Amino acid sequence: MTTRRKFIQGAAVVPAAALATPALAQNTIKWRMQTYAGAALAEHVIVPAVEMFNKIAGDRMQIELFFADQLVPTGELFQAMQRGTIDAVQSDDDSMASPTEVTVFGGYFPFASRYSLDVPVLFNQYGLNEIWDEEYSKVGVKHISAGAWDPCHFATKDPIRSLADLKGKRVFTFPTAGRFLSQFGVIPVNLPWEDIEVAMQTGELDGIAWSGITEDYTVGWADVTNYFLTNNISGAWAGSFFANMERWNELPEDLQTLFRVCCDQSHYYRQWWYWGGEANLRVNGPKMELTSIPDEEWATVEAAAFEFWEEIAAESDTKRRVVDIIKKYNADMLKAGRPYRYG
Repeated sequence: MTTRRKFIQGAAVVPAAALATPALAQNTIKWRMQTYAGAALAEHVIVPAVEMFNKIAGDRMQIELFFADQLVPTGELFQAMQRGTIDAVQSDDDSMASPTEVTVFGGYFPFASRYSLDVPVLFNQYGLNEIWDEEYSKVGVKHISAGAWDPCHFATKDPIRSLADLKGKRVFTFPTAGRFLSQFGVIPVNLPWEDIEVAMQTGELDGIAWSGITEDYTVGWADVTNYFLTNNISGAWAGSFFANMERWNELPEDLQTLFRVCCDQSHYYRQWWYWGGEANLRVNGPKMELTSIPDEEWATVEAAAFEFWEEIAAESDTKRRVVDIIKKYNADMLKAGRPYRYG
C-alpha cells in the first residue's frame, strides 16, 4: 500500500509550469497550494480553477498545485499553511485539523444541510462567513471562501438495509462524522486518501462514508464497493479555500480578487457537477446496487443528530452561535416548505 501511494504521489504533482505560461519573469509571485483531493478528484475540484488563475495572472503570479498528502499529510495542512510551508489550501476544516472553534462544522456536520445550496446561503446570508473570518484571523490564516460540495453516503462491500447492518463496520470517514456515527456501531478509520481503494480490497475497510456517488465513480471507489446507501448524513460537504495570512496580505488587491473569482468558479463547477452526477449515476451507473434504510428507522438517526448539535453547542460560545444559526436556517427552510424542505 505504501509503495503504491508513493508511486501515485510521485506521478500526481502538477507543476506550476504545466498550468501556466512557459516563461516566467524574475519577480513572479509563486505560491504552493495543496488540496485534500487525490489526483483523479482534483481534475474536477481544483485543477480547472488553478489553470484559470495561472492563465490570467501570467507572469505576475503562478500557483503550483499539489494533491492529497503530497507535501504534508492532510491532517497537517493547517499547521503547514500557518507556518508558511504551504501558501494556500483547499480543504474542509475538519480534515485539516484546524485549531479553531468552527473546525467541527467543516466537512460533514450531520444533517445541517439537505441540499448543496444550503451551504453558500448559510455562509453568505446567515452569518457563517463572519464567524469563520473571526476564527481564522485569530490564528494567522485567511479564510477566503466556503462552498458546497458533495453529500455524504455510505459505499460498502455488504448491503446496508437497516441500522443494525452498520454495527462493526470499519468505515473511512471524516472526524466529526465518525464521532457521530460511532453511536450506531460504526468504527471510524483514518487512512491517507490514496490508500482507501487498496484498503477496501484487502479488507482493512468495510466501507467509505466520505462522498457521494459521483466521487465514488470518479476516484475508483465504485470499483471496490458493491452497494451505495441512498440515505445520507449530510446533504453537502462544507469546504473552503484558505491562505497564509501574510502571503495573502502581500498580494495586490486585483490578484486577491482574481483568486476569489477562481475559487468561486470552482464552487460553481461543483454545484452542478455533483447535483447532476449524483442523479445520473443513481439512475444509470452500472457498478453499485442502491440500498436504503426505511424512513422511519432513519428518522432516529436524524433525531440523534439534533442531540449531537446540542452536545457540540455546549462546548463553547462560538459553537453555540454556529449551531443556533444552523437551527434557525433549517427552521426557516421548513417553514418555507417545498422545494426548500418537506417531509
